[in-house]
Amino acid sequence: MRLLKELMRVATQHRAFYCYVLLSVWIFLLIAGMYRYMGNVESTPGGGSVFGPSSSGTVSSLGGDSSPSSTAQRFAKYRERCAPLAQLQRLDDGGILEGWKLQGVLLVIRHGDRGPISHVRSAGINCGVSGGSDNLVNRYRSFLYNSSSSASGSNHMYWNKVGPFHGFPLLPATERGCPLGQLTYKGISQLLHVGDIMHQVYAHPLGLLLKPNPNRGSVETTPHTLLNSDEVVVFTTRYRRTFQSALAMLFTLLPADKWLALNVRESHSMAFCFGECSCPQSALLRKRLEAMGDKQLLKRGDVLDVMQWIGGTILQHTPNGISNPFEVVDALLTVLCHDATLPCRRKKTLSTPKPIRKNSNQELVDVINIDQDETAANLMQEAQTQVEPDSPEVENGNPSVQADEAQEGCVEPSHVDTLMSFADELSQRSAGHSYYKLSGLLRSYGMIRHIVSYMLKMISGDRTKFVLYSGHDCTMQYLTAALGIITSQGQTIAYASRLAFEVYRSEAHTDYYFRVVYNGKDVTQQIDFCEGGKSLRVTRDSRGNKADLCPIENIIRFLHEDYFSPLNATNFKEACGAVNPPKTGEF
Repeated sequence: MRLLKELMRVATQHRAFYCYVLLSVWIFLLIAGMYRYMGNVESTPGGGSVFGPSSSGTVSSLGGDSSPSSTAQRFAKYRERCAPLAQLQRLDDGGILEGWKLQGVLLVIRHGDRGPISHVRSAGINCGVSGGSDNLVNRYRSFLYNSSSSASGSNHMYWNKVGPFHGFPLLPATERGCPLGQLTYKGISQLLHVGDIMHQVYAHPLGLLLKPNPNRGSVETTPHTLLNSDEVVVFTTRYRRTFQSALAMLFTLLPADKWLALNVRESHSMAFCFGECSCPQSALLRKRLEAMGDKQLLKRGDVLDVMQWIGGTILQHTPNGISNPFEVVDALLTVLCHDATLPCRRKKTLSTPKPIRKNSNQELVDVINIDQDETAANLMQEAQTQVEPDSPEVENGNPSVQADEAQEGCVEPSHVDTLMSFADELSQRSAGHSYYKLSGLLRSYGMIRHIVSYMLKMISGDRTKFVLYSGHDCTMQYLTAALGIITSQGQTIAYASRLAFEVYRSEAHTDYYFRVVYNGKDVTQQIDFCEGGKSLRVTRDSRGNKADLCPIENIIRFLHEDYFSPLNATNFKEACGAVNPPKTGEF
């Protein structure tokens, strides 16, 4: 009993000491546990094998940081082709040059953001405008609801004028969806912003803000079908995405009454060839260029593996395997362009596909022509025929890869880097090859003739002030290739891209010149017949920035005298009928 009392007395006297000891032990254990936890995080593998799942079951990055901000920063260069709104800016675009009068503008655009060409697993991807925060989209939608005579009560209005586009919807069918090959609300937003830039640059110098007839009654009391205007001419292919893009762009460019007065004309070709269309030589050149790309792909086993992994994860239906890397790139852009999470898949067994051969009779597309509609994609797929594995077509060209039993896992950022960097490299090589320029010369001949004819109308006092060609990526590929315009993205054309031909008259000498601006950058000096001393350098603004003006005589002379020289021909028929294209090396 006495011993117990003694122990209690000692414990009471040293209670503070014991508390300090226990607290120290607890802090030591806590620090040790934290270091152990941090060590486990740092040593966690980022996916093990190249195509296996992440150990955490989520997407990891090479740097160990899989946060949305780091991933967005990492993929920024790939998202340039998505045309984020911050990328759509006014740069070298003209309009008002000291001592010069703007006579007219011819503008070529690519449509805005669209849904994928192939069926993809797009659950949870939002292709719309977040939170209705885009004021231009809200204003455009409100205008259409209030001005349309449609009483259908649907969520999109229709074009009610007689012609090839009668009944076409003016807005996408859904606000968040990514419809197959159709324009999205993000695409509408992009073109509205492009039109707003064009309004700032061209509306006042061209006099587009003036009413053609001041005595005319208000817009609301005038039937839309009776309004007409020859100041603005619009051409578009018969695809909803190009039609909707054209009208969205023109809505923010023009006053409401002039927008309602528009008449839209159809181009029967993506090349806007206007009669100068059929050209077997161009198809042969593009086929050889595509074969060179296939050979480059066959040399890259890592890219082939990544292509199969990403394609098998994103694409819904691949009964014949995956042989086109740009089909996979197009599907992947549906994820990248809309800031979606990289997808994962569960383990399943895939049937081994047979190699496929592309039908030589079908209309060939460019190496990076991913701009077809659903019907065209299906027809191409049905036109493909199967051949034996040891056939010459398999050995020499089409790189179809056999798929084994699929693993369970996710698409990793490293996979995206591998595929997209290869696509960028191939795009650069293709754009630098002579076949690309020669094919562009043949495919864009009709369009360049059409552009020059409108230039001549503008300088001769015609009422036409603005001509719009609303097309596709291949439209701008052909045109830039023919003119020798090379961009940092090779032959990749971003959504909502624009190529402007600005026509000017000298107020001092009544001479006529033009300049070419691609996505806001002056590229006049890149054109062969405008480079160096062939152009006139003038002051563009009060800050001393310069602009290059090329005499209109130069493009007329190029069209009539020098156009077919690189093809060793004197006219379109002769150039297209050549038996063999000029020989050249590989990439």
